[in-house]
Amino acid sequence: MGKKRIVKNGDGEKAGDKAGASQVSSKKKVETGVLYVKSTFNNTALLLTDTKGNALAWSSSGSLGFKGAKKGTPFAAAKVGETLALKAQTMGMKEISVVVRGVGSGRESSIRGFISKGIALVGVKDVTPVPHNGPRPPKPRRV
Repeated sequence: MGKKRIVKNGDGEKAGDKAGASQVSSKKKVETGVLYVKSTFNNTALLLTDTKGNALAWSSSGSLGFKGAKKGTPFAAAKVGETLALKAQTMGMKEISVVVRGVGSGRESSIRGFISKGIALVGVKDVTPVPHNGPRPPKPRRV
C-alpha cells in the first residue's frame, strides 16, 4: 500500500533530504534579470524573472503579512523590494532592469527597497495601460 520510507537519521528524514528551500533557489545562478512591479492602490506585487521571462521569485505586500489598507503603502512596498532583493542575491544577481505597471503609491519605493541591497539598476520602463477612448457609452434611457 505505497512505498515504505527508510529512516536513517532517527528524526524522520531520509539521508538526502537535507536540502531546504533556500538551497534550491541558490542553485540557479543568474547574473541579469527583469523586475516586474505591479502597483495598485490596494497592493504591490513584484516578480523577478530572467531575461527570457522565466519566473525566478515573487513577493507581494499581502504575502508579507500586511493587511487591509496597509498593503498599498510605500512602506509595505519597500519591504517587498528588500525581501525580493535578498532572494535575488542568493541567486547571484548583479543587475536588473525594471518594468513598472500601475499607478499605486508603491511604484518608486519598491524599486528603492530593491536596489538598497546592492543590485545595480540598468533601466526603468513604464508600461501602465492608458485608455484612449474606452468603450462606447450606454444609450440614453427611454421613459
